[in-house]
Amino acid sequence: MIDTATDSPALRRAPRSRPATDLALIASFAALIAVCALLPAIPIGGLVPITLQTFGVILAGAVLGARRGFLAVLLYLAVGAIGLPVFSGGAAGLAPFAGPSAGYLVAFPFAALLAGFLVERLPRKRIATSIPLVFAAGFMSSLIFVHPLGALGLAWRADMGIGEAFLFDLAFIPGDIVKNILMALVATAVHRAFPALLPRRLPRSKRSASPQPGASHQHNASRTLSE
Repeated sequence: MIDTATDSPALRRAPRSRPATDLALIASFAALIAVCALLPAIPIGGLVPITLQTFGVILAGAVLGARRGFLAVLLYLAVGAIGLPVFSGGAAGLAPFAGPSAGYLVAFPFAALLAGFLVERLPRKRIATSIPLVFAAGFMSSLIFVHPLGALGLAWRADMGIGEAFLFDLAFIPGDIVKNILMALVATAVHRAFPALLPRRLPRSKRSASPQPGASHQHNASRTLSE
């Protein structure tokens, strides 16, 4: 006898959890962000240098998706906070979270989350081919989180007024555009090579058709009574 409740096509196509793979990807991208942070930086007025951190952060979201990208950046920040020298210039510990770059560090996981959220909702065939769409997702995430929170951090810790801090942050925009172009090039190439890397999303109609927990037991019980 086939249980139609548990053998529905919607359930067969539901995403499967891969904890070991997810952990490996999260750890790998946390390490990638650390490498990007440790590469030579371009100093801007001696306060917050231009680094490739943002490239690694947004790439994590665009490649891994919202949840895993967010966790990868959190892992990177946690590793730095406990004392490993993975922040820009080899900094480590809690001091960077109280310095001029504090706002940028706080913004990073949320930028990865939003970039992943937006990329996950692009048509699957376009993710691997449309560099402009992936670029837009990344650059929008930077504009919404990285630049505003970064400027607020500068105003808080660098003895700047709010207006002055936002004007100072404008110096990062051209570099951010270049980094997001590179991110889109890399992310689309990764998705062409690994088209199933992003979490699969069921269409809304099929998600609503999925039975609630315990529904299959109730269904089997009712069938048993009727027979």
